Amino acid sequence: MKVSKKILALALAGLMTVPFLAGCSSDGNGSQNGGDNSADGSDDVSSASVFKIGGIGPLTGDAASYGISVKQGAQVAVDEINAAGGIDGMKLELLFEDDECNEEKSVSAYNKLMDSGINVVLGAVTSGCSIAVSEESAGDGILQITPSGSAMDCTKQPNSFRICFTDPLQGKLMAQYISEQGLKSPAIIYDVASDYSKGIHDAFVEQAGQLGMTIAADESFTGGDVDFKTQLTKIKSSGADCLFLPIYYTEVGYISEQAATVGVSLPYFGCDGWDGVINQLGGNTANIEGATFLTPFVANSSNEKVKAFVEAYNKAYNATPDQFAADAYDGVYVIKALLETTGGDISNEALIGAMTKITVDGATGSMSFTADGEPNKSAMVAVIQNGEYVGK
Repeated sequence: MKVSKKILALALAGLMTVPFLAGCSSDGNGSQNGGDNSADGSDDVSSASVFKIGGIGPLTGDAASYGISVKQGAQVAVDEINAAGGIDGMKLELLFEDDECNEEKSVSAYNKLMDSGINVVLGAVTSGCSIAVSEESAGDGILQITPSGSAMDCTKQPNSFRICFTDPLQGKLMAQYISEQGLKSPAIIYDVASDYSKGIHDAFVEQAGQLGMTIAADESFTGGDVDFKTQLTKIKSSGADCLFLPIYYTEVGYISEQAATVGVSLPYFGCDGWDGVINQLGGNTANIEGATFLTPFVANSSNEKVKAFVEAYNKAYNATPDQFAADAYDGVYVIKALLETTGGDISNEALIGAMTKITVDGATGSMSFTADGEPNKSAMVAVIQNGEYVGK
């Protein structure tokens, strides 16, 4: 049981002193005991033949890329584990519901999955939806692991954990990284209506001030905006020496194209929400060549676990996985480690209690978990070069 929520930044404060080494389902085959989630563990939960993972994320709408990646990354892991015999004979099943990146629909998706008898929640994908679901899952006592919900409140509840970085951590690390490049006057464009964007922005501004940097321009917009010429015109005359965009890849695409039109030519820096911007731009990355963003995963890494995951994902979907797919893939292997640690006890109490006892070496690095629901893991900086993400 968690007793406090601590920011992870202190645990990873030393990261920046070295290079960055690193964001229609059915009931299936109807297992007999897969849906029993009693926290008291009074039932014979160890006899379940199928362990049901309930995934929640956007499969349609503007954020669909993230949800599709999470679903597919998780399915690759499920298929690998089942092909290897499961966990002591117990097979995994992924049930996934579309929440359209809408908090009310995310809660509805959660309730539908609970009715299907899930044993653990893998989701939601986005921060707002993850927080909304956690307020429900805490009452039910079921373990919730968000692969990519990075707002601090995603892990506020005692049953909730995350695979990805926190928003404040991303902001602090990128401020320090930019400072180390000799840049002192960043301009910012952020989404004031997004918990994700605002969380990174606020931490960045605070850390920048502590490092003696001056925010040349601090411009905002509201999610759904597609015209950024007003903000970019102000930035052009601000004296900024770089542009920090703590936003998702869709808006990055619009901004980079409009910046070229307005005449803004600055080094770009971003966060893990950038993953997907190359596809957003149709592979034409001339306007953001050399852009740098924080990520836990780069698909062309020489790491053997990354290479194996990328190969399996490509074989299954004829596509290259992004960090959202990798986070979900690792999330399923976290679940596998839990079941191995509990000896097959799938009660809520046993699964939540085991979270602080495991270490998983995954596609996004080696990770363990604090009682506050946060991952102990390292970060990587990726650079966009010749239309590809390259680890730095």
